[in-house]
Amino acid sequence: MTKIKAVLFDLDDTLYDHRFSSRKGLERLKNNFECFREIPLDELEKEHLKLLNEIHLSKVLAGLCTIEEARKERYRRLFSKYGVKADTQLIEEARLLYSTAYRGNQRAVPGAIELLQRLKTNFKIAVISNNFGVEQKSKIDVCGFGKYLDAVVTSAEVGFTKPSPEIFLLALEKLKCSPDEAVMIGDSWESDIIGARNAGIRAIWFNRYGNKSPEPSSVVEVDSFLPAENISSLIV
Repeated sequence: MTKIKAVLFDLDDTLYDHRFSSRKGLERLKNNFECFREIPLDELEKEHLKLLNEIHLSKVLAGLCTIEEARKERYRRLFSKYGVKADTQLIEEARLLYSTAYRGNQRAVPGAIELLQRLKTNFKIAVISNNFGVEQKSKIDVCGFGKYLDAVVTSAEVGFTKPSPEIFLLALEKLKCSPDEAVMIGDSWESDIIGARNAGIRAIWFNRYGNKSPEPSSVVEVDSFLPAENISSLIV
């Protein structure tokens, strides 16, 4: 059996708790705008995430608009969904409220730091993310991940997005190891699990919220990084 030399991680909702921060931002919107007040947080979150993913993938990563333009479009469409035609002032107010709450509630996923500490003694570690370097570096800095990472590869910098195998292979090139010497850990089945498979890398699905597996028993699945020794024992 080939010895594993590297562990690749997704960032958002794998190491960095994006969902926690985002829900804090959405709670702030619910508390400040009448049109959102009676909407269940789970429903508002689902609609917000749908818009975020749609605009981010189709426009931002495609180079058709900036992150700031995408954010404004996201709020415009979120207001429209709940019956409000938002002007520039209302959109900016919502953006600032969400952003302030989001940035004030940033944190690592429980167990992420402990896992990185444990893995660092035996493996090279990289983050692979469908986003911009500046955006992701800020999250890495806030959570203190940087000292554990040997490489950070973002789609905006390399020109490929997960699940394309190229972004995974570029990360492996930086770590100087082959696909059979690496393991990928991520929360997105399509981007992380299928993407790793496309690149010939074994994957571990971080299924923190108990989503139904598209292919039961086809990959190792974990719902927590605690205790860290349980996860590290899977990387052999």
